[in-house]
Amino acid sequence: MRGVDLKLDAIFVYYKRLAKVRNFVEENYQNRITLECAAGIAGLESKYFSAFFHKKTGICFRQWLSGYRVNQAVIRINAQNYSITEVAYLVGFQDLRTFERAFKFHVGMTPSQFKKSVQDGIHYE
Repeated sequence: MRGVDLKLDAIFVYYKRLAKVRNFVEENYQNRITLECAAGIAGLESKYFSAFFHKKTGICFRQWLSGYRVNQAVIRINAQNYSITEVAYLVGFQDLRTFERAFKFHVGMTPSQFKKSVQDGIHYE
C-alpha cells in the first residue's frame, strides 16, 4: 500500500493544481469538501477537474478524499479513545453509515472491528 502512496505523492508534487488541492484537503478535511470546491482550488471547471484527477491519479476525487479521511480516522482510533461516531464526524464524514462503508472499503474491516483490534494490541499503519 505504501508504494501506491509514494506514487500518489509524486503525482501531487508534479502537478501543481493537484498539490494545491491536496494541501487544501490536508488543512480542511474535517469540513465539507465538494468536487466543485476542489475544482475551484485547482482553477478548473468541475467536470474537467474530475476527469483530470482521475486520469492522473487512477482514482476519482471522492474516493481519494474518502481514503484520506479514513487514514485520519485510523490515526485517531490508534491514538485516542474516541467513539466511532466522534471519529466519523471529526474526520469530515457527514453521517455514520457513509463512514462505516468507506472505512470497510479502505481498511477491510468495520471501524468497530478495527478499534477492537487496536485495543487487543494489533496495530495497523
